[in-house]
Amino acid sequence: MIRRTELQYRINQSNSQQVGSVMAPVVATLISESKPHLVPGKLMVRELWFEVPLDHSDPKSKPIKLFARSAYKYEKPIVESSPSQPDQRPFLLFLQGGPGFGTPAPQNSPLSTYMLDRGYELLLLDQRGTGLSTPVSADTLELIGGPKEQAEYLKFFRADTLVKDSEAVRLCLTKDFPPEKKKWSTFGQSFGGMMTLTYLSFAPEGLRESFITGGLAALDKGPAEVYQATYRTCIERNKAYYKKFPDDVETVKWIAGKIRELGGEKGVPLPAGGFLTVQRLMTVGLNFGVHGGIDRVHSYIVRMKADLDQFGMFTRFTLSELEQDNQWDTAPIYTLLHEPCWCFGPGVAGSWAAERVGKGLDEYQWLQKDWAGPASLGEKPLYFSGEMIYPFHFETCSELIKLKETAQILAEFDQWAPLYDIDQLGKNEVPVFAASYYDMYVDARLARVTASRIKGIKVFETNVLYHNALRSNPDEVIPQLLKLRDDTID
Repeated sequence: MIRRTELQYRINQSNSQQVGSVMAPVVATLISESKPHLVPGKLMVRELWFEVPLDHSDPKSKPIKLFARSAYKYEKPIVESSPSQPDQRPFLLFLQGGPGFGTPAPQNSPLSTYMLDRGYELLLLDQRGTGLSTPVSADTLELIGGPKEQAEYLKFFRADTLVKDSEAVRLCLTKDFPPEKKKWSTFGQSFGGMMTLTYLSFAPEGLRESFITGGLAALDKGPAEVYQATYRTCIERNKAYYKKFPDDVETVKWIAGKIRELGGEKGVPLPAGGFLTVQRLMTVGLNFGVHGGIDRVHSYIVRMKADLDQFGMFTRFTLSELEQDNQWDTAPIYTLLHEPCWCFGPGVAGSWAAERVGKGLDEYQWLQKDWAGPASLGEKPLYFSGEMIYPFHFETCSELIKLKETAQILAEFDQWAPLYDIDQLGKNEVPVFAASYYDMYVDARLARVTASRIKGIKVFETNVLYHNALRSNPDEVIPQLLKLRDDTID
């Protein structure tokens, strides 16, 4: 069944700017809805397409298509009854991490296992620019125009606009719901948690409750202050890596020397058109922030050493594995808008904060243009980077090379819309349940400060889980959040 329903809703009729906790008008159009189909796991799934304007303050601006899947638990009846209108389940919206990544299929989401039995209908909405929702790539951005036009376009892809998309979709889907079911619950992982804080700031009236995992981001710290904190944890994780694999201290430096020898200043060519430099190799340290990440990096080093020992060069398989690590080329929003995600309001610019902060640390002298190379380290190890974005990404990653000028414009921009309303969070009435980890990406110390500023939040904090625990260890995370929701604390 395909249907097209024109819907337009306005929240708190106001001007087009956010003032306090007032959200600008939002517009949504449901353009199609598939017939429900059953997938393994007894999940009944629908596919939905929506249309929203690029700029919610201008409903006539360029249309953006959004894709979503909804899922609920299906129980086959013993005796089929005549068709009737089923009771509508309350929605649970999953807010994906990133930014820049699409949502998983319902059967691949841990929320389907733990939340649907409780009566929710799960909505997996691809954020604009990701998944199937008007995806962003170098080719699709070229259709927008040159670097200046591309940057202007991408300014509408941060959390403030993504929340407007979400709220517009909520109003669209729940227009015929009874009043008690019009609000929905949200579950935000990582960047999705940052989106949740924006949602709580500017549209709390749409929320019944919110769950956050690994996403209690600093509310008033710019990128440089955030990186000062996350570099500390990254250094700790490097030390853990070299403690587990002490032989890699010399092996990593030896491989780095070989990369410079084989690739020269530009780097070793990669299969899809990028370049392997020492700096790019160091970015695999992003894996240190997740379960199994230390072993994954070690596997790269073992393979690279084996290639060099046997052939004196790197094999295509090895180079392909390294090129695909962390999806730099397939999720460009992650790189283009990473530092802008930490720009909490006007007057704050990214300005390549990760590079600026890193250059001031002894462990990251390889960021200096005049770095003498791995031999200059003596017995010291070569430290990997973490969740940091650098200008060299736009010189070594095949997709990002095409977007170098666009990235520079975004890095210099400092008139970002506010992401949070700290006063509103201090008056919050929406139940919030959060998990905070020993986290290389979202600093635990800053997360505690954020939690202290949200009225009524309940936090499960642990130092034995990492950032991706929702995927790798859902049985240790989701039940804890549900205990916070369902139980009392004496």
